[in-house]
Amino acid sequence: MRHLVFIVLCLCPFLASGGPSTNSSLEWEDRKLFGNTSNSQAITVLSSTDTSVFAPIIESFLSDNPELTIEYLVAGSAEVYQRFRQSPSSYDVVISSAMDLQLKLVNDGLAYRINDIQHPDWAQWRQSLFGFTLEPASIVVNKLAFATLPEARSRQAMIELLRTNPDSFRGKIGTYDVRQSGLGYLFATQDSRASETYWRLMEIMGSLETRLYCCSGEMIEDLANGEIVIAYNVLGSYANARTDIADKIDIILPSDFPNTMMRTVLVARKSQQHRSATSFLRYLTSAGWDDSDSDKPSLPSIKDDPIDTQQSIIQLEPGLMIFLDKLKRRTFIKEWESAIIQ
Repeated sequence: MRHLVFIVLCLCPFLASGGPSTNSSLEWEDRKLFGNTSNSQAITVLSSTDTSVFAPIIESFLSDNPELTIEYLVAGSAEVYQRFRQSPSSYDVVISSAMDLQLKLVNDGLAYRINDIQHPDWAQWRQSLFGFTLEPASIVVNKLAFATLPEARSRQAMIELLRTNPDSFRGKIGTYDVRQSGLGYLFATQDSRASETYWRLMEIMGSLETRLYCCSGEMIEDLANGEIVIAYNVLGSYANARTDIADKIDIILPSDFPNTMMRTVLVARKSQQHRSATSFLRYLTSAGWDDSDSDKPSLPSIKDDPIDTQQSIIQLEPGLMIFLDKLKRRTFIKEWESAIIQ
């Protein structure tokens, strides 16, 4: 679970920056070294992806590149953005689920341009930011709690279910705290752009004392143990990876306007390990780690054509940065707080 204190996030906007800091002096959600620590070649990866989810990918890469060592540092998606901005020469590779914040880093010239990677146009921006997974925002529910209740396969159906069964869901719903979570903020702003249904759903969730979380992992854990019975906008990939609780949860992809994000990767422009870092990025974008025969949980790659999967993919485009404007963010957060915190 994640237990970071997000004091800085509460006091400062996403786009704040500070002085440089060293990795060793910072508090991390997780920090792990992969490979032979005596290797002379080492790359530092700053990521919002839980180590348990990403470890199989790193281990697969290192099996083909035993001369490398990877230091893997984990923080929340908003924290990843802030720490990289504060010390852009301290990290070689940045991986995040917050596509808008990643786009902002590229826009501000902090990413290394790689011209010779063959990658779909819809999954890259300026040959500097590359999407390598497709992960839908899901509504995940506790199967036992829903044994006698109708399925809610859309946001409108969820609204009707909550309105007619308030006592069953009071204090039992979880979602991202968008003030803390970069991914939560991305999903929320994309939802709001798609339909006014989002705001109606937030209002009724707020009236039922919805619990707020920093991340998918905590929501899924509380869902499995019955602390909550609905997790809204949780990452389906994280839920799928929890094979130990597959019999306890049901993953719903909303039928009305699904949002699918791409986990993105960039190489730091100020990295001193461009060659090794680019090699790791190539491995991610090639989806060489997505072994369908493996029994290890892994992230879903972009190998499948999105047109065939009919998923609504959040696009890598400048429009993503609209809600990073300080005034727009402040306005959105105020409206969100009015709806969800009652």
